Amino acid sequence: MAEGDGSDQLGGAQRAVPSAAVFISYASQDAPIAEELCSALEQGGVACWLAPRNVRPGDFYADSIVQAINGCAVLVLLLSQSAIDSPHVLREVERASAKRRPVIAFRIDAAALPPGLEYFLSTSQWIDASAAPADRLFPKLLEAVRSRLGSEPTGGSVPTPAGRPAPKRKHYRLTVAVGVAVAIALSFVVVDRFWLSKHSAAPRIPAAAAPDFIPPPHSIAVLPFVNMSGDAKQDYFSDGISEELLNSLSRLNDLQVVARTSSFSFKGQNVDVSTIAHKLNVGAILEGSVRRAGNTVRITVQLVNGVSGFHIWSQTYDRQLSDILKLQTEVATSVAQQLEVRLAGNETAVLELGSTTNAQAYEAYLRGSELLSDTDTGEAELRAALAAFDQAIALDPNYAQAHARRASALADISIFVDLKPEELARVREQARLAGERAVALAPELGDAHQALAGVLSNGLLDFADAAPEFDRALDLSPGSARVQMGFAGFAGQLGHFDAAIKAARRAVDLDPQNANAQVTLGQVLSWGRHYREALSALQAAKVLRPHSNFISFNIANVLLASGQFEQARALCDSAAMPAQSPGRHLMLALAYHGLKREQEAQEQVAQYQALHKEGATLELAGVYAQLGDTAAALRELTRAEQQRNSAFQVIRVAWILDPIRNEPQFKAIEARMKFPP
Repeated sequence: MAEGDGSDQLGGAQRAVPSAAVFISYASQDAPIAEELCSALEQGGVACWLAPRNVRPGDFYADSIVQAINGCAVLVLLLSQSAIDSPHVLREVERASAKRRPVIAFRIDAAALPPGLEYFLSTSQWIDASAAPADRLFPKLLEAVRSRLGSEPTGGSVPTPAGRPAPKRKHYRLTVAVGVAVAIALSFVVVDRFWLSKHSAAPRIPAAAAPDFIPPPHSIAVLPFVNMSGDAKQDYFSDGISEELLNSLSRLNDLQVVARTSSFSFKGQNVDVSTIAHKLNVGAILEGSVRRAGNTVRITVQLVNGVSGFHIWSQTYDRQLSDILKLQTEVATSVAQQLEVRLAGNETAVLELGSTTNAQAYEAYLRGSELLSDTDTGEAELRAALAAFDQAIALDPNYAQAHARRASALADISIFVDLKPEELARVREQARLAGERAVALAPELGDAHQALAGVLSNGLLDFADAAPEFDRALDLSPGSARVQMGFAGFAGQLGHFDAAIKAARRAVDLDPQNANAQVTLGQVLSWGRHYREALSALQAAKVLRPHSNFISFNIANVLLASGQFEQARALCDSAAMPAQSPGRHLMLALAYHGLKREQEAQEQVAQYQALHKEGATLELAGVYAQLGDTAAALRELTRAEQQRNSAFQVIRVAWILDPIRNEPQFKAIEARMKFPP
């Protein structure tokens, strides 16, 4: 059997399948025992879902099973040689495990387990009826099920269904292969029972959605794949594969792919697919699981209709880690085809842009990417990420994506880590070289141009050279929220507000659960003097990240810009602002100035200077400008220019500098920044 065989291409709009506490998984040969077991549990007060009994006329068989597993609280596996030989039983167990449903194995013979089932059942509850009539252990099964359901057993015996003698069982001791954490399990075949025999065509997402939920066509979210290794330290691997697949799909211009932050915001939460689809406004959800042993990887993926919640397509792949790039391309291509996206002849090259065939380099890259993805990344994480990218590049010097992420890590270090001037200059230059190398290796990779553009504008304040890189990134990767945010920020700083706001809104559409997308929208709206809309966007960001000091500072800035001085003062004096933050003192100085409390304003400026002794800042220059001290404002601005202060990006649009914009010295400083038109 070829690798990857065994896809079940089923789906379509159906009625919701009624849920039951227990899903009973069994092979068709064991149907009589399954019916007895079901009857015993239901006489004990536990509702069961059993095929074909609970499959309603007109429903697709596979969809009914998928929904029933999703809705159950416990899966009971009737374990026998026939079940072991059934690929669909294994698939049911694997799906239940991926959905974090407990599995209780009721063993009726002594057949040895293959590694695939052994992996899933190694931590499950076992009831061994292989050496006795099965019905004698039904009370123990009922007790186990009730325990998993959170209710105490009521005691007493469970009656044996009349008219059916207990089948004779061979007596063997259980033999289980040991020492295998994860391995290649059963080859998946297309025949067993009658699961796939009736509906082999691949239905598509219905063109007409429910009136209250009509997501954009060809829209999809990739949820973080479940790490089936049992080791939380391996999350970087399953998360990384999910993100790389997401990134590959986002390069297909006909697809709208929700960005990582939003897709991953549901990780570890028991949220049904339809709810996620509504929150992310997508028509399809891709979910899956990853199991790995050494260089062997098993990936199971399922594509689900986000409107109806029904299953569209699934596939299981067993591959070597060295083939992971080809596998990602294969999955991405299959998903695009299922969503009826037309693929051009060069789509494979687009999907594989800038990647590597070196398994160790890929793994190091995933480790670094996971470290950079954390919203609270500090210096230690940034340096660890940089080391991981360095390792990936050492293993594959032509790994363009690793060079691009290395450039981003270095840029973040130059901005967020307190460095001495000589080290800062060295880090910025290394970041530029890494970005240029990424572009040289993969000229069609939007992320490479985005990384270089960020280094040039944020680190080196080279706006003229950054502009074409931002433009090129946007042309190549219009479906990337990261690219849209980067372009929006840069265009806003240039004063191109229409383009900036359009890109920022697009970023919010692509990453609706990402607070940074809302902050970017709030900032560009603020720079364009649309204060009411800016405040709304920032408040939406605060809902997503309620404890963010950075968002609080942005809200206070908009309140001050719009003349809401008392509200700004109250926010600065609240727990939302760190008491010893230098920025808080400048905000309070502006608030007190607006409230005509000049002495208190001057006191706040003095407190700021006491805390911030290392250099001049554009922010302090702006406060002096607002306080009417033009000479001090221009003096601080000149010093900040000499120190290449990164805040100079906003010199064109910062409201606090408005009082000195017409000063000849200010105009000379702005001219030296060489902003493109």
